[in-house]
Amino acid sequence: MAKMTMIEAIQNALDIAMGDDDKVVVFGEDVGYFGGVFRCTAGLQKKYGTSRCFDTPISELGIVGTAIGMAAYGLKPCVEIQFADYMYPAYDQIVSEAARLRYRSAGEFTCPLVVRMPTGGGIFGAQTHSQSPEALFTHVAGLKTVVPSTPADAKGLLLAAIADPDPVIFLEPKRLYNGPFDGYHEKPVVSWKKHDLGEVPDGHHLVPLGSAAIRREGQAVTVLAYGTMVHVALAAAEATGIDAEVIDLRTLLPLDTPTIVASVQKTGRCVIVHEATLTSGFGAELAAVVQRDCFYNLEAPILRVTGWDTPYPHAQEWDYFPGPDRVGRALQQIMEA
Repeated sequence: MAKMTMIEAIQNALDIAMGDDDKVVVFGEDVGYFGGVFRCTAGLQKKYGTSRCFDTPISELGIVGTAIGMAAYGLKPCVEIQFADYMYPAYDQIVSEAARLRYRSAGEFTCPLVVRMPTGGGIFGAQTHSQSPEALFTHVAGLKTVVPSTPADAKGLLLAAIADPDPVIFLEPKRLYNGPFDGYHEKPVVSWKKHDLGEVPDGHHLVPLGSAAIRREGQAVTVLAYGTMVHVALAAAEATGIDAEVIDLRTLLPLDTPTIVASVQKTGRCVIVHEATLTSGFGAELAAVVQRDCFYNLEAPILRVTGWDTPYPHAQEWDYFPGPDRVGRALQQIMEA
């Protein structure tokens, strides 16, 4: 075990993948010489050369379109969209080409592509650097969608995503990049120092896609969360003293439905937490799954704690986020229902 930030764990995963398989290529805006705006690709170009790790023009459509062609040809591209907010020009390529290639070719071609994107707020990035667009990808058949919450999972899930024969959207919560507990804070806390680092297994550590993790066992209520909100949910459970079971989904698609159902059938209550807006957020899908499979076990209505249904409000950023206080109130409310 080594102690790493999430940034270091991602860089380590890319290094291992590139070292193990010369078909793995890494490219995107500023990922080569500079090492990425968040330094996740630092040192890779120097180690593997400009044909394996290289910079691209500022064209997300071009980055993803090129990567799809490479993947169909037999390479394993892992590309970076500098911020998830920038992915919209590439969305048609992701949906119409990458997600459908296997089906359209009757299995003759696959698309072993990973698209990495920093997601969410918390770094004073305003509207164009802070969005959480995961629901736009979970709606698309043919894509897998991953959101890690710890350095160890960031490494293990990324290595599993690179090994997958189909396209994977890999969303990296920016608030967790430099310490797994940044997500606890309701007020701005920006620290670029190494603190509270997570233990990360050495070598080729894999976390299977489609497997959730129970971060806190409990009997009273199930909390479903992913990314930064896992840490917020854990903080809320500790603050309230409620015997909450906190499940880190890790992979939104494929979804680990059996773990969710087993937990809610045990507790009889469910709170869903995510940073994205409420309406048509991924929490709605989770609520539908719980309602379908756990209806006769529920002792209270399912609650969702989310971001607001507004354009991203930079001036009220830390009120917009679900924090331990908001999640704590939801836990108390559902226990009183």
